Amino acid sequence: MIDKVKSWQHIFKLDPAKTISDIDLEKIKQSNTDALIVGGTDNIDATNVMDLMLRLTDTSLPVILEVSTKKAIIPGFDYYFIPFVLNSQEKKWMMDIHHHTIKEYKEYLDYVDFFVEGYCIFNEEAKVFQKTNCLKPTIEDAVAYAYMAENIFKLSSFYVEYSGMYGDIEVLKEVSKELNETLLFYGGGIKNLAQAKEMSAYADVIIVGNAIYEDINQALATTQIKK
Repeated sequence: MIDKVKSWQHIFKLDPAKTISDIDLEKIKQSNTDALIVGGTDNIDATNVMDLMLRLTDTSLPVILEVSTKKAIIPGFDYYFIPFVLNSQEKKWMMDIHHHTIKEYKEYLDYVDFFVEGYCIFNEEAKVFQKTNCLKPTIEDAVAYAYMAENIFKLSSFYVEYSGMYGDIEVLKEVSKELNETLLFYGGGIKNLAQAKEMSAYADVIIVGNAIYEDINQALATTQIKK
């Protein structure tokens, strides 16, 4: 799977707990993005994940479940992204939840394509920052986490996450210097093409989420970063 993701530049992220019209969802499915992630932080369960997945069955784009809670794990997705929250103060967000999930679902894992994301979360106001009990990283922290992601944990991606807030380009500049094999993902606050271009200058893949629900046309314009 990693070879396929290496060719991607843009992903739309759809939140099962948010409402999107059929018209706007059709625009997303017909867009020039590379893939669709289904995922979020709050009020995620098997029912709303299944509902959204069924609405995406007619797209030719890869559809990915980002596993934020094991109660929302359902079969049928093309890929499964597994987050490791590197700057969490609690081991469970890097090890324990994953361990418990594997114990419960191990018999199904031979049929699943996994992609492991090493998250580094910056926005202290974000629900995901608070839920996972993170410490706000400095640029130096982020560089060290990126080094760990590639050289110690051999993770598929290192995800600089600002979660609703537009991030610091200097973070991406410095982090990008540390990564050769591990892909650099960026997500957070991208609302238009100019911001998408700025972050994609250093990130291998940008993830656009909230803009879908705020201004669908501006969100769609972000796919123009693709070469």
